[in-house]
Formats: sequence, structure tokens, C-alpha cells
Amino acid sequence: MELFKENKLKIYNSLSKSKEVFKPVTEGRVGMYVCGPTVYSNVHLGNVRTFMSFDMVFRYLLHLGYKVRYVRNITDAGHLESDADVGEDKIAKKARLEEIEPMEVVQRYTVDFHKVTGLYNFLPPSIEPTATGHIVEQIQMIKEIMDKGFAYEVNGSVYFDVLKYNENNHYGILSGRTVEDAIHNTRELDGQSDKKNPQDFALWKKADERHIMQWPSPWSDGFPGWHLECSVMSSKYLGEQIDIHGGGMDLKFPHHECEIAQSHACSGEQPVNYWMHANMLLLNGQKMAKSSGNYILPEAILTGENDILPKAFSAGVVRFFIMQAHYRSILDFSGEALLASEKGFNKLMEAVKSLKTLSGGKTTSGFDVNAWKQKCYDAMNDDFNTPILIAHLFDAVKFINLLKDNKTSISVDDLEILENTLNTFLFDVLGLVSETGQQNTKTLDGTVELLIKLRKEARENKDWALSDQIRDELQALGVQLKDGREGTTFTIN
Repeated sequence: MELFKENKLKIYNSLSKSKEVFKPVTEGRVGMYVCGPTVYSNVHLGNVRTFMSFDMVFRYLLHLGYKVRYVRNITDAGHLESDADVGEDKIAKKARLEEIEPMEVVQRYTVDFHKVTGLYNFLPPSIEPTATGHIVEQIQMIKEIMDKGFAYEVNGSVYFDVLKYNENNHYGILSGRTVEDAIHNTRELDGQSDKKNPQDFALWKKADERHIMQWPSPWSDGFPGWHLECSVMSSKYLGEQIDIHGGGMDLKFPHHECEIAQSHACSGEQPVNYWMHANMLLLNGQKMAKSSGNYILPEAILTGENDILPKAFSAGVVRFFIMQAHYRSILDFSGEALLASEKGFNKLMEAVKSLKTLSGGKTTSGFDVNAWKQKCYDAMNDDFNTPILIAHLFDAVKFINLLKDNKTSISVDDLEILENTLNTFLFDVLGLVSETGQQNTKTLDGTVELLIKLRKEARENKDWALSDQIRDELQALGVQLKDGREGTTFTIN
């Protein structure tokens, strides 16, 4: 169904700083790019909130009937240690400290990221490209920017000329900053004197012998600037002008500002029509961040193995907690807030369960189901206003409780609309998972882990027939085992 034709979706555009009616470049199709994780450590809940916000956006666009190509990258060529882009490469540092290859670090934490997104019921993106998989394209884009006079090479490094670009364009158009406000955005402290202007940022950095991750280029053996990868991958998979580009609020400057400048310099087009930014998650009143140590891991919430929360909480409750706040608002994480969300979540799940036991009659009394349904769409069409949507869903819960107590009535047709709409917004759009579904998943995972343990014992006892039987029968059921140095893992097809 092409519901987008009858729903006027408005999106808050960080570029215009206002809500705008959404009109994709191609009718019926949406290209959306979201800056993904830098895979040097476990993803924390603050990161999860950002990705969950865009998972909700993705889900609603799909529900409206758009054909969506959702691209979310993996940064495996690494940030540097500080937000000012100085210090050691995070991935290379982790590899050096653990005496392993950088790609082992990347693999470990990419797997962790996918595990977490699975636990919290994320839909996978259409394409998940990596920075290291697009070095050739990044070198090509640098050449094009240089050919157009917006970049220069010094001692093997290439820098974007911000002042040159700013002569006829606005560097700072997204963040509202001036060129004078710009910080040093190079990849290393040494060599900054090579730049024409302190505001210039690196497109390519020459690597010294200590830098583990480096590639050959026309200028030097080195590595691309962090900002470049997203410009390259968004344009490759979505075109030079894309519909939606998302990320955390902290990426607005310098990352997204530099993306706009280098993409515009290269193509002559404004690269993105709608910039969207999700706000931060606080813990103890402070920004949640790995660098400060003020964070909680998503899995620790589910197991209860942490010093912050009074008990373990399900992924459905955590997701419901996050959806209760608008994606552009700051959200404070606490045990008290999760306990309150758990009560609300349970009421919603109980209402869904109750609907299955109710039967409709001839008339509906005291509740306009079609008007309620339209309110749900109106909330989501107003810049994905999930807290208002949830308030409307609780209006339905009150009505369902009256039906259970035989204090009102509902027609057969309205009962079907009510049940379908409630399920659509709770599960398809908000992406919530019922406790029953989660328990089934835990039971299945536990069963597979037990069989892996029994297979391990069989192999230790050289009972190869039993070991192979367990592997083959699991494979026949769609469970694929993978043996590695750190043990056996599994995926469910």
C-alpha cells in the first residue's frame, strides 16, 4: 500500500532549522544514509539510542509504502582518540595494546554491534559498507576535489581548502558556525603547520612508520580523512543528492559540516535534502560516552550485571523507554525511569493480549476508532513524534480495558481496525518486542548453547560421529555453527 500518498510527512531539517514537508528526490523511493559505529569497542546505550531512532524512521518509511535504501556504514579506518581528531587511531591503538591485527579488532566489535542490534530488534540496513572497502573511491574523490581547486597537497598529505571554498559557499551552513569558529580537524597534530589555514581539514594524511593502517595513494602511503568516507559511500549508493542523512547531534560539527563542503565542492550539488540529528542520552545527568567512562553496555541492562540499575530489564522495555522521548530531545537514563516504562510497557502488552479474546458486536460506543487511528498517523507524520503516538496508544488501552469489563462495545469492523493499528504501531513502527517473543528467543539461544557445549564435550572425547550429528541436525534446522579460536558461535537463518 502506498500510504505515503495520503500522509503528509514533515521532517525537522537541521539545515533549515524547521519542519519541512518530505518530498523525496524520486517519488515512492527514499535514500537514507546514517553514520554508523566506529568499531574499536563495545557499542554503548547512547550509541544504541541514535541507531534506534533511525531504525524507527526506517520502519515508518517502510510502513508508508516507500521503497527505502537504507545505508549505514561501518567506520573501520578509525577515528583518532579525541573529538578534535588528534592522537592515535582508536582501532590501531586497540590492536597495538592487545597485540592483534586491526582487522581483528574491527571484526570483534562489528560482531558485537550486530549482536546488540539483534537483541534490540533493529531491522538490518539495505547496505552496510565499510570505510576500508572504499579506499579506491575515496582516492578518486580527492582527485576530483583537487581538480576543482578546493584541495592541495603538502608533503604527501592532502587538505581541503576551507577559505577557498568559503569564498562562494558557506562553510558552517549546517552548524551555524563561521569559518573563524572552525577547529583543527586534521588527523594528527604533527604536520598541522603544513596547512595553509588552521581551519583546513585532512582528506588524506601521510602515515609514518608507526601507523599500522595505511594504503598507497598518488600522494603517499597513508589513510583517508574521517569525514571523506561518508561522502564517498553516500554518493556511491544513493547518488549525489540524497533524501535523508542522519546521525547523532555530536556529528553535526565538524563531521557533517565537512561532508557538506567536500561533497558540494566535488559535485556542485547540495548533497542532502533533509539532515536529521538524534539527541544524546544522559546517565547521571552527564552525556553517555565511552571516553569519559560514563556509560552502560546494552547487554548489561538485559542481564542485570551492572551497578546502575536495580534489576534486569527486557529489550522491549528499554526500547519503549527510548521511544517515549522524541528523537530530538535529550533523554535521561535511570533505574526509576526504566521501572516506570516497564509498567507502561506491560499495560500495552496486556492490552494487545486482551484484544485477541474480545469479540465485536454491531456498534461501537464512546470511542471513534477511525479518528484515533488518524491521530496515530498525525503524530508520526509530525517529525516522527513517538511520545505523542504512545499517548494515543494508551487512549486505546483505556478503551480496551472498558471492553474487557463489558462497560462499552465495539463493532466487528472497528475491532479489526483497532487490533491491526495497535499491532502496526507497537511492533512494526516502534519495533517493540513482546515478553513472550523475547522469552522464546532466550529459550532457543539457551538450547543451542547447551547443544554446542555437548558437541564440544563429544569432540574432546573424540566422538566425531556425535559431534557431526549435532552440527548437521542444527544446520538442518537453520542453525549455522562456526568454529573459531575463541569458541563456537552460531547464527540462525
